[in-house]
Amino acid sequence: MPRGLLFALVVSVMFVSCSGSRPANLGTTEGKLSPCPESPNCVSSQSTDKIHFIEPLGYDGSLVEARKNLVSIIQSMKRSQIISKKDTYIHAEFTSALFRFVDDVEFYFDDTAKTIHMRSASRVGYSDLGVNRKRIEAIRSKLTPRTGAKE
Repeated sequence: MPRGLLFALVVSVMFVSCSGSRPANLGTTEGKLSPCPESPNCVSSQSTDKIHFIEPLGYDGSLVEARKNLVSIIQSMKRSQIISKKDTYIHAEFTSALFRFVDDVEFYFDDTAKTIHMRSASRVGYSDLGVNRKRIEAIRSKLTPRTGAKE
């Protein structure tokens, strides 16, 4: 087999395998998102350790309006796709441009506390070079003015 063809085959397999399978542990159980794995490629507002913890989002107004604003923000971001949208839960996938890595991003709305909990995790690999944390902070910066999020 010529080297060029072999290289193209290896690169193709690598691109396809980077997306990984959708995890089975997505969603909420009794108001809790799944915990982050030990690897540093995940952040969660419900994490109990400093490496994975990120502040939740707050909102004023109605749950319906907060969810509508968040959906609009997600849809405006590059390479994003909303997979599931329920009353108090949103699951979106974000795909990296170069290697097509997929990150699963989840949002859980606690309307009693006017809080949006979130979890953003890479499907494959160990480190994400801070991409998941940066994504959540970008969403926070866009959501804050729209919903009067609590600081």
